[in-house]
Amino acid sequence: MDYKKIITRVFNEVKAGENQGEVSGYIPELANMNPEMFGVYLTSLNHLEVGMGDCHEKFSIQSIAKVFSLTLAYRILGEKIWERLGVEPSGTAFNSLVQLETDKGIPRNPFINAGALVICDILISQLKNPKTEFLAFLRETTGNKELSYSEKIATAEKSVGYRNVALCNFIKSFGNIENNPEAVTDFYFHLCSIEMNCEELSKAFLFLANGGKTMHNNQPVVNTSQAKRINAIMQTCGFYDESGEFTFKVGLPGKSGIGGGIIAIHPGKYSIGVWSPRLNEKGNSHRGMKFLELLTTETKLSIF
Repeated sequence: MDYKKIITRVFNEVKAGENQGEVSGYIPELANMNPEMFGVYLTSLNHLEVGMGDCHEKFSIQSIAKVFSLTLAYRILGEKIWERLGVEPSGTAFNSLVQLETDKGIPRNPFINAGALVICDILISQLKNPKTEFLAFLRETTGNKELSYSEKIATAEKSVGYRNVALCNFIKSFGNIENNPEAVTDFYFHLCSIEMNCEELSKAFLFLANGGKTMHNNQPVVNTSQAKRINAIMQTCGFYDESGEFTFKVGLPGKSGIGGGIIAIHPGKYSIGVWSPRLNEKGNSHRGMKFLELLTTETKLSIF
């Protein structure tokens, strides 16, 4: 498979097409991104690397970081983690409060905001210095010692994060948040502030293509079963209420963020990071979704 040739052709086709959607206006730092930026980077398990466009420009990975927080919490708690949240697609917006009333404070999955807040609460309970230890875990897992929080973005998110504060307090009222909601949301805002470029993102997720083991030192991040389950949740829940569409058109586990980034995994083969800031009405990168759809169509490879 000549991935370089296919990626080049698909990238150029998508870039030449209409750049639809709007850049997220959630916080000024995201709203000020250049809407024309577009980068992709594929890293395979047999050490092939292909990058195109703005693949070395850093961006805020936002909700993509929820995969890492889930991974760490899952590694610590094992299957007990599912006593506090589910694994079902939500069918509602990522920041919806509606289902929490019906489900008595149990979020549908770890990737909607409510679920990610419960994961943050778990990590605060399990770690002595949550922000420091989570960052150390991320650096160890990725082999990238330069990764860090963006205090500027975290502060900006906190200044407008009223709905996340409401979600956290609402879950607390059902007894599914153990710690101070302010500490939980502070950790959550920092989690979402992490910045990477497409190359860093692609390499960071290789462990999920490699049965739970890192590529840089062959160490287990999670066991094979846990890696399978994380990929499964990414497949069914990684794009909020557009997850079915992504599965239908792309056929790979993935996770998006409102910074315009998308990570997609082909277990046993590769990890690919895509970034384009203009989002569709569901909050996912328009060009990113289109690129990945054409890539799996051209390669005739998906998990199905």
